[in-house]
Amino acid sequence: MDGRASAPAAGTVVNALATGTGSAFAIDAETTATVTLLDRDGGDGSAAGESENTDGARVAGEIAGAPDADTRLIERCVELAIEGYGDGQGARVHTESDVPMAAGLKSSSAAANAAVLATLDALGVPVGDGGRREAVSRIDAARLGVRAAREGGVTVTGAFDDASASVLGGVTVTDNAADELLAHEDVAWDVLVWTPEERAFSADADVERCRRVAPIAEIAAALALDGRYGRAMTVNGLAFSAALDFPAEPLVAALPDVSGVSLSGTGPSYTAVGERAALTKVQEVWDEYEGTTWLTTTRTDGAQVRPEM
Repeated sequence: MDGRASAPAAGTVVNALATGTGSAFAIDAETTATVTLLDRDGGDGSAAGESENTDGARVAGEIAGAPDADTRLIERCVELAIEGYGDGQGARVHTESDVPMAAGLKSSSAAANAAVLATLDALGVPVGDGGRREAVSRIDAARLGVRAAREGGVTVTGAFDDASASVLGGVTVTDNAADELLAHEDVAWDVLVWTPEERAFSADADVERCRRVAPIAEIAAALALDGRYGRAMTVNGLAFSAALDFPAEPLVAALPDVSGVSLSGTGPSYTAVGERAALTKVQEVWDEYEGTTWLTTTRTDGAQVRPEM
């Protein structure tokens, strides 16, 4: 009756706010969810953030290290998984993460993917990439999380680009209006991340201002679909830093040494990809800014069910 799963964070190649076409890549930082199923009458009603699903069963969520955080997204992910594949059980869901929240690194998508997969694991529902014995593909599991994010108002676009990169690993290009996967490729990149102390919530982004850069975003999307991800990142970064009123200096400081650099999501984090030696030099510059820098890599394995510890 217990399930456990983890899902990686992601960085932006193309922000979907302007045109609906987005692209993202998984990075080696992750969120882990643990779900305990309860009988319909088995909830004790004492956990924080408790909500009630359409079957009347109770779901309670908790985020490690953040007792006051909003748990509605992970609770709704559990509810939807139970509604689709369970029998009206209640549940408790607990997440822990090394992905900073509201930093543009897709913490919500990682949490949603992990919560959905952990619930399916607890229900005994096989998950994979489309084999005959698998009841749910990982990409369809991600769609459940996207639905929960839309219903919870934590995303403007639905973030299917972010969710798909997190659940599948590698880099993806998506049509976020249709929740359609347009391209998926495994990549092995070194990645530099700078995360300022400030936080920016995706739902608060100025969508109309972002749509003004749609002609440039279309160029970035075309580059991504052509497999020119680094160039797409840089075009995206310059456009959306201006649209979302973030400084372009971190982008300029990274060029021309890196393969690509961008504002990630709606900020405030920036990510750069390229050769490790070049990224190390850029890190020395970014270290002069307030906040935290760290070197990591891309992930190709995506979200995974994890054995219980």
